[in-house]
Amino acid sequence: MIKNLFLFLTLFTVLPLQANTVESILENGMKIIVREDHRAPVVASQVWYRIGSTYEYDGITGVSHVLEHMMFKGTKKLKPGDFSEIIAANGGSDNAFTSHDFPGYHQRIASDRLEICLELEADRMRNVIFLQEEFNKELAVVQEERRWRVDNKPKSKLFEQFYATAFLSSPKRIPVIGWMGDLESLEMKDAADWYQQWYAPNNATLVVVGDVDSNEVIKLAKKYFAKLKPSDIKPPKLRPEIAQTGERRIKLYGQTASPYMIMGYKTPVLVGNKDKVKDIYALDVMSAILDGGSSARIAKNMLRGTEIAADAGTSYDPFDRLSGLFLFAGTPSEGVKPEQLEQAFKSEIKDLQDTPVTSKELERVKAQVIASKVFERDSMFYTGMQIGMLDSVGLDWRILDTYVDDIRSITAEDVQRVAKEYFDSSQLTVATLWPEQESK
Repeated sequence: MIKNLFLFLTLFTVLPLQANTVESILENGMKIIVREDHRAPVVASQVWYRIGSTYEYDGITGVSHVLEHMMFKGTKKLKPGDFSEIIAANGGSDNAFTSHDFPGYHQRIASDRLEICLELEADRMRNVIFLQEEFNKELAVVQEERRWRVDNKPKSKLFEQFYATAFLSSPKRIPVIGWMGDLESLEMKDAADWYQQWYAPNNATLVVVGDVDSNEVIKLAKKYFAKLKPSDIKPPKLRPEIAQTGERRIKLYGQTASPYMIMGYKTPVLVGNKDKVKDIYALDVMSAILDGGSSARIAKNMLRGTEIAADAGTSYDPFDRLSGLFLFAGTPSEGVKPEQLEQAFKSEIKDLQDTPVTSKELERVKAQVIASKVFERDSMFYTGMQIGMLDSVGLDWRILDTYVDDIRSITAEDVQRVAKEYFDSSQLTVATLWPEQESK
């Protein structure tokens, strides 16, 4: 099975992403990336801006997310709600999101209706009207969203506090939705200024994937976006993380039936770490060794073996803009304390530090990692997402074409080396959630 999967993946990569993907930059600095995919007469259109919560500062946290809401509240040409109504009337769907590093605005529509999407996106890139009544409504929506998603959910609050403990100076500590105190004092001018500062063609990328002709898409992009004036984009000053020199711990109590725990180690990402590419892909493979499905070590040893955990897993993203964390998280089984779960995670780490993974396990895991990334290309939307996310954090989207070879190059010795190098107690942060009754 593994041999067959590798054969498939080898054949797949004969046609790299860049073979049918065109990149162009308009005179105003806007980047256009078009990937032709003629399997169905549909298209995914996405506009990405290089701005997110990691660009924010204390006092206006959450402004990127609030601005995302305001982008649907009308322009000089359109009334509030018109954007989505026009897309729906043409048989399409649209939505948006905000992350730590970027917001994305996207539509899925018949390919012969793409022009409508581009015209609408170009209009709201520079022409959003900020009305106090609409701003007040959306700010209230975001505040309620925060209460529902974070304040009233103990696990979400734990993750928020965990990141604020793990990072002291890096803006990775800022929640995407913002701190409630900042949201309560946020003014319409804050959002309008943020819009004028960052929502500009020279800070944006248009990604189009689907049944289109690249040249025609670029012509349409020029028609609607080329006339937009660029802004004087000044990258924010770096706020490097203060070097961690010892373990950090927090304990929270909340309305939960079972305890929960998170632990994370400081780890590098691809952005700004060209000398650590091997390490980063080895960490990616290591995450899959531990938590890559039912055959992975955590599932085999901690869920089914000792049954020490009711649920458990890992998380590591090598494609973030700023250095982050290799995470372990889980719920201990009934009668098991979070401290015991922590020790079980550390035991799995120690095994990787002490004993190289077998060639059989490594080949299986690498096949899974490669497949999960390659198979995402089967979706036009997720192909666009891959391209847009990489470009927005400052990475060349063409690394998608080298990803398979990079993962294949990882050895058992590489995995063992990074397990030893990065999983040190001096770089560890631990957060535990306990039922409220445990505090009494």
